[in-house]
Amino acid sequence: MTSAASSPAPLSLPREKAYLRDLGRAFAGALVFNIPLLMTMEMWEQGVVMDRWRLLAFIAGGLPLLYGLAWYAGFSRTRGPVSDLLDTGVALAVGFITASALLILFGVVEWDVSPHEAVGMVALQAVPGAMGALLARRQLSGSRDEGAGDEEEASYGGELFLMAAGALFFALNVAPTEEMILIAYKATPLHILALIVTSIVLLHLIVFNAGFAGQEEADRPLTAFFHFTLPGYAVSLGISLFALWVFGRIEGHGLEGVVQTMVVLGFPASIGAAAARLLV
Repeated sequence: MTSAASSPAPLSLPREKAYLRDLGRAFAGALVFNIPLLMTMEMWEQGVVMDRWRLLAFIAGGLPLLYGLAWYAGFSRTRGPVSDLLDTGVALAVGFITASALLILFGVVEWDVSPHEAVGMVALQAVPGAMGALLARRQLSGSRDEGAGDEEEASYGGELFLMAAGALFFALNVAPTEEMILIAYKATPLHILALIVTSIVLLHLIVFNAGFAGQEEADRPLTAFFHFTLPGYAVSLGISLFALWVFGRIEGHGLEGVVQTMVVLGFPASIGAAAARLLV
């Protein structure tokens, strides 16, 4: 009786198979969400030249974001603080493995590349890859019920957190590029004002009025605008400023130039914030 009680629980084959399937989806999600970044030259260059303390700050800032995504969605069915922490670690490992494999496949990371450069290029890509891994079950599951039956309902703070995650993901696709700086340089104050208005209007329409799957009903449109849309846009601007700082895009620029660049990057970031409200 004692030996039976102390023996380890037998492995559950269906449970293990389900986890392997979830893990496969995590790799697929990392690919789907991260391919544009993995094939962007500016991201390769940033991985080489970025100050390592900035890279560490980016990864450190991404860890609570990844844990939050694991809590709201996660790539496995098991829920709970410990399981969410494990999901976060596994998702980050998936991000590192996917980035390493594809950068080697593309010939970006080669045997003659220094470890300093290789680690920088891979580490920079790991966080967005991990985000894709954590969103995989929700977006890539064959059954809608399978992907959406057990996620946590987000509080108001949670809603803003999810918008920040979406804003960061979209901002990462644009922040390191020269085109974003060029757009900000060519923009007049009228262009910047129009871009602010357009960003806010699109964010509100996508979340509340455009008829997309997963959008929310706004019983009081004006309240929703001030309660969600404007704070969501403010979050997008904050994330944009953080991304610009990570990629060293604010050094050597005056306040006006930084604000213009932040507003330009805030446009895709606000679209990402709206998308996160629909997807997660």
